[in-house]
Amino acid sequence: MTSRIQSATPGEHQGEQATGQAPYPTGAGSVSGRENGREAPASLDELHETARRIAANVERVLVGKPDVIRIALVTLLAEGHLLVEDVPGVGKTSLAKALARSIDCTVSRIQFTPDLLPSDVTGVSIYNRQSGEFEFRPGPVFANIVVGDEINRASPKTQSALLECMEEHQVTVDTSTYHLEEPFMVIATQNPIEMEGTYALPEAQRDRFTARVSIGYPDQQAELAMVDEHAGHNPLADLEPVSDRESVQRLIETVRSVHMSPEIRRYAVDLVAATRQVPEIRLGASPRATLQLVRAARAQAALSGREFVVPDDLHTVAVPVLAHRMVLTTEAHAARRSATDVVRAILHRVPVPQGSSGTNHR
Repeated sequence: MTSRIQSATPGEHQGEQATGQAPYPTGAGSVSGRENGREAPASLDELHETARRIAANVERVLVGKPDVIRIALVTLLAEGHLLVEDVPGVGKTSLAKALARSIDCTVSRIQFTPDLLPSDVTGVSIYNRQSGEFEFRPGPVFANIVVGDEINRASPKTQSALLECMEEHQVTVDTSTYHLEEPFMVIATQNPIEMEGTYALPEAQRDRFTARVSIGYPDQQAELAMVDEHAGHNPLADLEPVSDRESVQRLIETVRSVHMSPEIRRYAVDLVAATRQVPEIRLGASPRATLQLVRAARAQAALSGREFVVPDDLHTVAVPVLAHRMVLTTEAHAARRSATDVVRAILHRVPVPQGSSGTNHR
């Protein structure tokens, strides 16, 4: 591996060919709370406490951005992937690394560059002269959390190496399939301003990301606190894990069990369908977006301490989940309309199901 790839994945563990097993030991035998081979769900109180510890840990690095941190936690619990898109110097990589370090699991980091190859991401088969056979050497994608820095600096060929990983949680190399360990999350960063030497993410790649967040500049008070606390010391250096892989997997099982009524499910479908009927949108959200919106709403409800989803949960996650998936028309760009504006207009226009719980933030 070249020096631009830093992987925490043990190099000596090799993948299992099309067996449905993890490519390296999962440590599942040491987990006490399991049901039928899966992690036993955690209680909502345990979920809330674990999420609070993770959020507090991340906020030591990313000061004054609780909403951004919450969306990152929603994405993690929704079994999704996060795209952090913003200008340089606002903490995109710091957010990704702080979230990864807050969980005691395998973590890898890939610095995307124009000369990066797909095999540098997924791994490569190497011929062993002693055994006379090819051996698979896992790439940095074989980790629970994969941090991809400046993802749009790699060529489309290399970007496509993540498509199968993100959607199917597996890697296919030389006709052999290697399954990734759960939980699996990709946190990618990109700079939307500096376009020289970059390759825009295609629609198929953006659609794999559950949510997109923009950190934005901190307010003066938060920036002053950052100067006081971080100017002489990097808080990432002292960040310790506050949870582990098994605990996060149990929280994910809890989120899966959050109830969503038929009316709320229909409301979610109506919101996504509305994106395909707006004149300003050339390409609306996909059915995959509907699934991701439902999963994110369940995670948002669980973080709010509820066992059921209300319309406000969908409203909270709608912009991060839907906006980056849509392609606007030329006329919309000329009118300075953004995808975020269109999603908010849809939230105002689509009627909330009658008799549903929760207030209407419009």
